[in-house]
Amino acid sequence: GVYEHRLLKPNSPLFRGFDDKFYVPHSRNYYADQESIYAHNSLEVLSASDAAGIFALKSNDNRRFFLTGHAEYDGDTLKNEYIRDLEKGINPAIPENYFPENDPSKPPVVRWKAHAQLLFSNWLNYYVYQTTPYDLDELTEGYTV
Repeated sequence: GVYEHRLLKPNSPLFRGFDDKFYVPHSRNYYADQESIYAHNSLEVLSASDAAGIFALKSNDNRRFFLTGHAEYDGDTLKNEYIRDLEKGINPAIPENYFPENDPSKPPVVRWKAHAQLLFSNWLNYYVYQTTPYDLDELTEGYTV
């Protein structure tokens, strides 16, 4: 489905320009032990959803990012996955918050594209372009190119 998320670190450059709440598609069910993630000293949780759990987290050194949703999805991706699973006889649930009135015969409502574009632009600008040295040999020890 497509779930509402909130910013836990609103001053994070990754979410610069974001609204207080934003939507992200999630495909299938996944489980992440959120207690373990929050307890891990080298990780910072940046955003989460009451319905979908943690969405974005990063390492404290700003070199590793983890996203649990699919901000990159096209408008019809969840629909195509739903139809595929129906045809396989899996009997999936209708993706939540996706089809108007939960009716798969209606075109999906796309409400994540602007934030998805901003998310990837922010990552490239603030965490890749502005922090990667011209000489890659100057990268922090432990990283290989």
